[in-house]
Amino acid sequence: MFEELGLEGWTPLAASVVFGLLIGVAFGFLAQRSRFCLRRGLVGPEAERSSTLGTWLMALAVSIAGTTAASVYGFVDFSSHRLQSDSLPLAAIIAGGLMFGAGMVLARGCASRLTVLAATGNLRALITILVFAVAAHATLKGVLAPARTWLGDFSVDLGQPATLAAMFGNAVIPAALLVALLMVVVVRSGASWAQLAMGALIGALIPLAWVGTGYILYDEFDPISLQGLAFTLPATETLFWTVAGTATDPGFGVGFIGGVLAGSLLASVLFGDFRLVGFNRDTPTGNYLAGGLLMGVGGVLAGGCTIGAGLSGVGMLSIGAMLALASMIAGALLTSAALQRQTSGQSSLVPAE
Repeated sequence: MFEELGLEGWTPLAASVVFGLLIGVAFGFLAQRSRFCLRRGLVGPEAERSSTLGTWLMALAVSIAGTTAASVYGFVDFSSHRLQSDSLPLAAIIAGGLMFGAGMVLARGCASRLTVLAATGNLRALITILVFAVAAHATLKGVLAPARTWLGDFSVDLGQPATLAAMFGNAVIPAALLVALLMVVVVRSGASWAQLAMGALIGALIPLAWVGTGYILYDEFDPISLQGLAFTLPATETLFWTVAGTATDPGFGVGFIGGVLAGSLLASVLFGDFRLVGFNRDTPTGNYLAGGLLMGVGGVLAGGCTIGAGLSGVGMLSIGAMLALASMIAGALLTSAALQRQTSGQSSLVPAE
């Protein structure tokens, strides 16, 4: 469809950067205003926990519904996507999910939340995201790549795509069941209509990204990769492009990360939330560095972060993504419980954002 857009002089890759930028601005703005974060919905302040989780699950429900519709009506084809492979690397997914969940508790936010916070003046988040990107790159293509490959060999061959659509024979039935279940929880979460509306808009960005990169910008003579919203791979691409821009061309992921930073910065300035905050004696640097490291390695092993594997992967009904998300939740809850036992009777070692 790309040739029909009339963008003479543009390549699909260049157009994908602008598209990613626009999607990122919307995500960053909405995430900053809604304080969108799975960790906060799981182990955040008790008074806000239910409504925050309801907002996140609202995004997931819209992602599932929108992505399923896009697939059913032929706007996107996931048949060759890695999250729909016949082989399910169970060891890597579970280990990576547990690591990522532990990391987002230690760092007081997942990769997406910390990227948003970094643009609002939170230097702790900025440093953690840099560690996250370096660790992810090392796991993808660096010193940790052999370990990733070795762990990925412990897999199960399902003999069919690892999706609920393949199990049920179609995507509509499992998608409808999941959306219905999620909406029951959402309605009972106590989240305000404004929160739910922002969650729904964030969720709608998921199928929009799939359709944009897989259909609107598709050019059979100059194809680009099908990409949804994620932070692990885009963070590594942005890091590499930042330090070696002449050796690589930016793509959708680089534009998306830049857009998230711009959108969250804009929201924080407009609503008076921007302020510089750093480390002090009440904010243990080691926790944040360890959190960034665990999320970087874990995000690659699990096949994505809470956005890439969570909203985007589960949105396409991937069994691997569902297992990754479940492992992240387990890792977060276990780590939070361990920290609470460790700090019983004392002030928390992991202070508020």
